Amino acid sequence: MGMKEVAIQLYLRQVKGQGIVPKEFYGLSNMERHMLEKKRERYFLKKEHRGRFSVGMTGGVFDIVHIGHIHTLSEAKEKADVLVVVVAQDKHIKNKKRKPLHSQEYRRVLVQALKPVDLAILGGENMEEPFERVEPDIIIYGYDQKAFLKPEGVEVIRIKNRIDPEKVKTRKILKKLGI
Repeated sequence: MGMKEVAIQLYLRQVKGQGIVPKEFYGLSNMERHMLEKKRERYFLKKEHRGRFSVGMTGGVFDIVHIGHIHTLSEAKEKADVLVVVVAQDKHIKNKKRKPLHSQEYRRVLVQALKPVDLAILGGENMEEPFERVEPDIIIYGYDQKAFLKPEGVEVIRIKNRIDPEKVKTRKILKKLGI
């Protein structure tokens, strides 16, 4: 495994665990430990190693995963070396006057299993929280999403290609199922 691949694996561990804890750090190889630096009692990838790859971030509810989601995630993965997907928390869905069919952890595990996804995490208390955790180079929005985060220095992309929205919108699928 090359340096870029090792850096990516360390980055994914870091994002998943919100940093690498000392116990995990001391179990790493010398090379891996040298690629990390300590911040706030945890370890994070040094800038020079983080610069070896690009990170794209996208998100959604993913209550009923359909071909539109697969298409959008596949397109998003083409934009970056690593794709991190933020799955909306149940309480945020309920704030939009909809009760999720599946729990947030169920949806996160489902999204994590999809081929284009390198890591699926749950959203935070606000939209900025996962952004700060992931520190993406690119934020990728689906064709039907509003670009609500446009941080300075981060490329913002909207996927333009889409599958017929009459067939793949979750809201329409739920209606068809009588839910």
